[in-house]
Amino acid sequence: MSDVRSAGTADTRPAERTRSDLLGIYLNDHLAGSTAGVRRAGHLAHTQRGNANGAVLRSIADEIADDRETLLAIMRRLGVPARRYKVLAGGALELAGRLKSNGRIVRRSPLTTVLELELLRLGVEGKAAAWRTLRGVAESDHRLDPERLDRLIERAEQQIRTLEDLRMRQAQRTFLAP
Repeated sequence: MSDVRSAGTADTRPAERTRSDLLGIYLNDHLAGSTAGVRRAGHLAHTQRGNANGAVLRSIADEIADDRETLLAIMRRLGVPARRYKVLAGGALELAGRLKSNGRIVRRSPLTTVLELELLRLGVEGKAAAWRTLRGVAESDHRLDPERLDRLIERAEQQIRTLEDLRMRQAQRTFLAP
């Protein structure tokens, strides 16, 4: 999944000018979010290992990490350098997000899982929006593979559905009395 266009694929679409400066900023902002998402997904999968949601979250975390690598490959293909400071900022924001109060001092609160699932879902929504944006750009920029982007959009939408299901089940366990 490291490349965005199949080798040997003939492309007959016209190559229009892409606003590389603005696209570079946009993609680097998504890279920062992706960095936070990879960390958040990995942390959540780690905290849920051994329960019914652990394997599902590990799979999603692996896909999110793979999607980040795909984003980097797209950036390379477009000649957009990754801005290290944005990557570091994304990681720092994710770590800061873990410091919020959850009603417990020592143990993990069930509320933490609800909030983390919500944050992760929002991050995947943002990723899906980026894939859709790039899909629109692909109509004019032959460096992007529309079919690959369609598959990435589909995968993000599946991740959103799965995360929403997990979130709703966790919210019911957390907020409804036994």
